[in-house]
Amino acid sequence: MISTEDIRQTLLLIPPLLFALTIHELSHGWVAWKLGDPTAKNQGRLTLNPLAHLDLMGTLCILITRFIGWAKPVPVDPRNFRDPMKGMAIVAAAGPCSNFIMALASAVILKLGIKTEAFALLPASLFEPLIIMLFISFTLNLGLGLFNLLPFPPLDGFRVASLLLPVRWVWFCERYSIVFFIGLMLLMWTGVVMAPIREIIKYLQGLVI
Repeated sequence: MISTEDIRQTLLLIPPLLFALTIHELSHGWVAWKLGDPTAKNQGRLTLNPLAHLDLMGTLCILITRFIGWAKPVPVDPRNFRDPMKGMAIVAAAGPCSNFIMALASAVILKLGIKTEAFALLPASLFEPLIIMLFISFTLNLGLGLFNLLPFPPLDGFRVASLLLPVRWVWFCERYSIVFFIGLMLLMWTGVVMAPIREIIKYLQGLVI
């Protein structure tokens, strides 16, 4: 049975979740645009409107796991890059990097706010929710960044790793990306993927708290 606390935690998760997914996808599109591909810009994906980026299954996955999931991929046309493989790798890396930057920012604000007692100046009704949302933002962005760096197509980590792989392997993986993705989902279900990510996050949480 869903408790009041479960509902409260979910409501506090929504703002960091929307912000994390939006910035992640916006970063992909913005970097692609700067590298010469206007596809995302032309399709209205260079926006802070989260509705333009949300993926139903990926969002549900985050709500269930609290730190792993995905958004709707930003369209990218590698033909617009001088070096398609390198361009795609840079665009892919932009998403997880944005999550790590947001995780670091959340941790710094949280640490400084507690250490300097700045949060104590806030009304009681804002004090606790703000701390919880900053902690969720830290955890969520770490999880999204680490998850998306896994070298499984169609995740960002595969695009980055593709620079080190023979072209024929890259084509093979892209052709059967749905098979690899299903395999990744099964690994998540067994805990093989989730367990090490949880341990990394738990260790880093201990440095913040």
